[in-house]
Amino acid sequence: MLGTDSEDVGGATYARAMPRRTPPPASAPAAAHSAARPDVEVRRSARRRRTVSAFREGGRTIVVVPAGMTREEEARWVDRMLERMAAKTARRASDGELDTRARDLSARYLGGRAVPTSVRWVTNQNTRWGSCTVLDGTIRLSHRLQTMPGWVVDYVLLHELVHLLHAGHGPAFWAELTTYPHTERARGFLDGVAFARSAMPAEECAEEAGEVEG
Repeated sequence: MLGTDSEDVGGATYARAMPRRTPPPASAPAAAHSAARPDVEVRRSARRRRTVSAFREGGRTIVVVPAGMTREEEARWVDRMLERMAAKTARRASDGELDTRARDLSARYLGGRAVPTSVRWVTNQNTRWGSCTVLDGTIRLSHRLQTMPGWVVDYVLLHELVHLLHAGHGPAFWAELTTYPHTERARGFLDGVAFARSAMPAEECAEEAGEVEG
């Protein structure tokens, strides 16, 4: 019979299926020990059955696992949790760079009038290159843009920044984008990518071609 195992990194929970094991005796004490790395501490909890969590405490990474987990499983979960925490830290740094980039573009091409509250990469945006929520000033860019030329990313950022000034795609909206010298080139590039993806057999294209929201 399969149960549900989950891992928690910074409040996010990830689930996977794993065989249920006989719970450890109720008297089994919680235990803590240092992993192979001095900056990592593993804590075993008799109350924990199917979840693994990790958090930072006093300059160390604490990984909490079920008391009945084997050392081999523990080692695998410690590696997994450290990888997830590192990825989350890197993502935050990358989002910070994207936010700075957006503000620089606003200053250079829009006179600093477009001021987003946050700008970040997202991985769940497969039908749009970018999106903007005007009400709260947030901007999101598809992670698929990360492999594209910088001038294409800048165009998508500017496109979403202009939406903070003009909700629709009327003449005033496009007039704002004329200040960016690569607007038409970037639009052509993205149209080409979208066309190439639409021409792929379904089994070779897991994601739909993207477009800038609007």
